[in-house]
Amino acid sequence: MNSLIKSATIIDKNSEFHNKSVDILIKNGIISDISENIKNAKNYSEISLPNLHVSNGWFDYSVCSGEPGYEERDNLLNTLKVASKSGFTSVGLQPNTFPVTQKSTEIEYLKAIAKKSNIDIYPIGALTKKSDGNELAELFEMKNAGAIGFGDYKKSIVNPNMLKLALLYSKDFNLPVFSFPLNKEISNNGVMNESKTSTMLGLKGIPNISEEIQIMRDIRILEYTGGNLHIPYISTGNSLELIKKAKDKGLNISCSTCIHNLFFNDNELNNFNTKFKVLPPLRTQNDVDKLITGVKDGSIDIVTSDHNPLDIELKNVEFDNAEFGTIGLESFFGALNKIFPIKTTINILTMGKKIFGIKETPIKIGAQADMSLFNPINSYVFDDKFILSNSKNSIFKGSSLKGKIYGTISNGKMTLSE
Repeated sequence: MNSLIKSATIIDKNSEFHNKSVDILIKNGIISDISENIKNAKNYSEISLPNLHVSNGWFDYSVCSGEPGYEERDNLLNTLKVASKSGFTSVGLQPNTFPVTQKSTEIEYLKAIAKKSNIDIYPIGALTKKSDGNELAELFEMKNAGAIGFGDYKKSIVNPNMLKLALLYSKDFNLPVFSFPLNKEISNNGVMNESKTSTMLGLKGIPNISEEIQIMRDIRILEYTGGNLHIPYISTGNSLELIKKAKDKGLNISCSTCIHNLFFNDNELNNFNTKFKVLPPLRTQNDVDKLITGVKDGSIDIVTSDHNPLDIELKNVEFDNAEFGTIGLESFFGALNKIFPIKTTINILTMGKKIFGIKETPIKIGAQADMSLFNPINSYVFDDKFILSNSKNSIFKGSSLKGKIYGTISNGKMTLSE
């Protein structure tokens, strides 16, 4: 791919051109020059867009695709196309397929399909066979095939000995073990945050302690075993405090939260709209504020879209019977940019790779072009025309977001949004 990007402001704190407006010349997918007013001597295709900004490529570690097994929700190639047009050059793929991703051959299958895309994929292997919590999956073999971590998507590790064994076994290759923070007995089939709102609506609540008590258990096991523990999708301020204290003790622990848990609170459920039914649930504004502070100060290591396409019939039912989940790739940047300054937003979108040992590619001469292109100041209301996924279950429909995505350049290919 040969191209000349004109008058682009670079946001990349690892680049000597950080905060500078420059031209970027790309030859055969490699950045060959960065300077002011580069002449297009070889008549390369030019990219000149309003208020164009570029950063090194964005990464979302928690993306679901229906393939294999649930292709009616979405297929892998379309999911990767959505990711690319949403500004992402790499994604982590969750194992909640049918069959679940639990063998090296299944990791290789996903990577083979992804070669048809310009997106880099990093599969997460199931922690237990069939994600049923009873027996460890083939962790070492999946690691050798390219898995970046192990977890059973949105399923708690009920048996504490299973977490102990997983942490001990994975110490040799230092990949994170994911432990979803939900005590099933305490949550007791709840459907939203336990609060005044749930009482008023007559809906069964999921109390904060159902998340926090699981994290307390997991931290104690990590203290005993050592290893690399990742707590995904935390939703309460107390959960964050527990993890901060564990980090202060020197434990190898990281955590993430979902963009919708930073954007919405549980008051959104007053109209019983199932688009707001997510797991973990939307919490109180006090929890939201504490999580936002945790993102700003770096206590929360990763923010994810938690992109999870679902059939429409799984959402268009009574609230109690609706599935948990939302798509999020298309709205991720706009929602983050609505909450945080643009430099913080870009830091969030690029900082997750270090947790998984994925090499970052700064914007510098001689480097492979791995970039996201965007306009940070465009405001709009997110609706159906912005949804590129086959499934349309977006929690952000009707929300005011900020920022326009122009596309990506990665693996020698360019993807531009319409």
